[in-house]
Amino acid sequence: MNFDLSDEHEAFRLVVRDFAEKEIAPHAAKWDEEAIFPLDAVAKMAELGLFGLVFPEEWGGSGGDFVSLCIAIEELGRVDQSIGITLSAAVGLGANPLFRFGTADQKQRWLPDLVSGKTLGAFGLTEPDAGSDAGATRTTARVEKGNWVINGAKSFITNSGTPITSIITVTARTDDGISSFIIEAGAPGLTIEPAYRKLGWHASDTHGLSLDDVTVPDHHMLGSVGTGLKNFLAILDDGRIAISALAVGCARACLELATEYAGQRQAFGGPIGRNQGIAFALSDLAVAVENASNLTYKAAWLKDMGRPCTQAAAMAKLYSTETAVTATRVATQIFGGSGFIEDNPIARFYRDAKILEVGEGTSEIQKLVIARGMGLPVR
Repeated sequence: MNFDLSDEHEAFRLVVRDFAEKEIAPHAAKWDEEAIFPLDAVAKMAELGLFGLVFPEEWGGSGGDFVSLCIAIEELGRVDQSIGITLSAAVGLGANPLFRFGTADQKQRWLPDLVSGKTLGAFGLTEPDAGSDAGATRTTARVEKGNWVINGAKSFITNSGTPITSIITVTARTDDGISSFIIEAGAPGLTIEPAYRKLGWHASDTHGLSLDDVTVPDHHMLGSVGTGLKNFLAILDDGRIAISALAVGCARACLELATEYAGQRQAFGGPIGRNQGIAFALSDLAVAVENASNLTYKAAWLKDMGRPCTQAAAMAKLYSTETAVTATRVATQIFGGSGFIEDNPIARFYRDAKILEVGEGTSEIQKLVIARGMGLPVR
């Protein structure tokens, strides 16, 4: 067994870390405070080739593996969770459905710009009454004069309202089940609702969508009639591994910051890190971060090997996201009052972490997936 990343992966990690620390970290607090979606930073990520990591060269990608994408997401998330989720959603939810299920014409029309990072795509699955229960989709699509007419609403859609958003793929109920459709940004009847006031991820673009007689031609259907839900559920394994990597970045940042602080902060005649209460808390956190990383990269490796990874993805997502939430709480406690001040990045990580346990399937959903994989007769 070999738990080491390849020399190429380690070199790539250093490249992304250098980029994140120079181009993202100095601005993360301002973007968060002012809820700025940083187009310039996204453009620089595109120049680095991050949006095309896992796509073939024929579409403008680098033909890399999923482990590389996880490394990039982790390193970006280590300095700014909003930027990490921007990349994760753009690749996994924006471009990947088109790459996996799109026709040759659909790919030719939209995929090169998504892979290059020139444009972003979004994934409209969640609705006000259909989150974890995605099969409860109420958005409808009916045939009228040879076109599809779509009506409904979507909630919490990442990258849906940026100036460079090109397409939003949505699920809708048709006569033969739930199908999926590609809607171009700016389509008549598509309303991008005002941005949410969120607890965290302030620099990530997130909107609700309203669809009022949005009309698309038949060749805008993604996949075949009735396969929309099945297809989108199939790509969630990828998304869960990616969110795990984002969580590892959050947890690792908290561990590093809190460990450094514990070695410097003086109280009762010495650094607070010499106290067992602090030392033990950080030791427990170090073990948890190592476990989260191992689960995440094992799941990514299984995907790259073409082996089943649903169970591994659920385990990684469950453990890593809960570790991230714990890490922010422990780090805030170690920093004390200064950890409660927004000038400290720990406060931002604390706010950002909670959504990790919710998006891409809640912790409870991951436990159901794991239980099914164990052969238990859960619903």
